[in-house]
Amino acid sequence: MLSFPALPASIPSPPISSFSFGSEWTIFGLTFGPFTIHYYALCILLGIVVAAIITNRRLTKRGAESWVVIDIALPAVILAFIGARAYHVLTHWGFYFSGDREWWNPTQQDAIWNIWDGGIAIFGALLGGALGAWIGCRWAGIRFTAFADALAPGLILAQAFGRFGNWFNQELFGLPTDLPWGLEIDADNSSIPAGLPEGTLFHPTFLYEVVWNVLGAIVLVWLGRRATMQWGRLLAVYLIWYGAGRVVWESIRIDPSDVFLGLRTNVWAALAAVILGIVVLIVQAKRHHGTEPSPYTPKHLRNAAAVESEHEFVDVSDPAVTDEPAQPSPQAAS
Repeated sequence: MLSFPALPASIPSPPISSFSFGSEWTIFGLTFGPFTIHYYALCILLGIVVAAIITNRRLTKRGAESWVVIDIALPAVILAFIGARAYHVLTHWGFYFSGDREWWNPTQQDAIWNIWDGGIAIFGALLGGALGAWIGCRWAGIRFTAFADALAPGLILAQAFGRFGNWFNQELFGLPTDLPWGLEIDADNSSIPAGLPEGTLFHPTFLYEVVWNVLGAIVLVWLGRRATMQWGRLLAVYLIWYGAGRVVWESIRIDPSDVFLGLRTNVWAALAAVILGIVVLIVQAKRHHGTEPSPYTPKHLRNAAAVESEHEFVDVSDPAVTDEPAQPSPQAAS
């Protein structure tokens, strides 16, 4: 009789969250190195690259210039990181500004500028990234709605990659559980509530969100093949899908968070995302009944036509005269 290995009774957490390279060196009195690379950062960077590749492919299929997405992504990524940090600081106000904390001093641990000490929020990244993408679209002459719809599947997939960073950091896990897929967390982790016995397992909220986001990417790609999902409607579905899932995962997380009217800050933000997505679907359904004529804005197309006409060259000279008899063309000969 065949025997199969027993399934693991829990999900182990990675033993390390970073690696270092190089040696310490000094120049002009300043000391540098060794350099530390966090796996969380690599997960985020991988997600950004994947999202850019997917968005470029989808946008060029609509008729946009290849890799115009880079012009849009640069301000979007920069403002996304700024927004992610700002949102985290504002929703953890007491942590950064209570007592005699020197929140302005970058040499102190957990100063508001020290993003490398941890603390970024996806909803802040979405707000900052949306502003940066709008600016980038203005520069590139791309319709914001066309870019947003092209971005939606890659964005939610990038968020799935980012959640693996939480796994490496052993953070943002859920309530205790005895389910066979419970997550192992080191006993000295400061996020573990006091009084729990050693070996307690926790809901792997990172994994729940990874699965939900991957499913969301598949749904968005499937819906994106329909012409009726243009004019920002696909982004609206993303907001509804991601927000609905985030309400559930956020409700079982045990990391500290400000609470308003009995709900965590991010639960309110997730509900706002769902409502915004529904509003966008309704409004765009009333405003636009056809398909987007082009991923480029009308102003960009007019400017491009004007530039082309200014440089248009028409040869009005007489044809060259030759003494040789004209030869029949191959087509005529055949």
